[in-house]
Amino acid sequence: MSNTKVKLQRVRMAFPNIFTPNTPPAGEGKPSFGASLLIEPGSANEKAVEAAIEAAAKEKWGAKAASILASLRKTDKVCLHDGDNKEQYAGFAGMMYVSARNPSRPTALNKDKTPLTEADGVLYAGCYVNAVITLWAQDNKFGKRVNATLGGVQFCGDGDAFSGAAPASADEFDDLSTDEEDDLTS
Repeated sequence: MSNTKVKLQRVRMAFPNIFTPNTPPAGEGKPSFGASLLIEPGSANEKAVEAAIEAAAKEKWGAKAASILASLRKTDKVCLHDGDNKEQYAGFAGMMYVSARNPSRPTALNKDKTPLTEADGVLYAGCYVNAVITLWAQDNKFGKRVNATLGGVQFCGDGDAFSGAAPASADEFDDLSTDEEDDLTS
């Protein structure tokens, strides 16, 4: 199995399941962690993903890689997708995106490389992250594909939250420690 790692720089994260796996409907696969990573068309990120897709295909299928890859692209069985196909979702129109999954929980880090937990509320749909993905070619009883495994994400900046997913900050609340009225029932 070809494993080509790519580090994506400052991409927006959508549909994050970083701390809790997504559970598919019964009979449709195993629970997995993952996210969609939005990539600017023509960017260094897109070029790196495309090169990794080509490398994974060549390693798996050799001389037949180009024709197999062309067929997979026509049937959308490659992990790099056209965001216009999901333009109904905020942030996808005009972008490319990588759908990356992992049966194991990926690494989640803050800017200073300290580990993050879900309770920290730092990672959300719409934030910017650096991400490490591994691309690999699949050829088994489930068919041929080029997939991406999400190894980890590092928060690198806030963005407009998709679907109001950003948690409220402490600055949005008043300091109630000096309130004399503790009984809210009166």
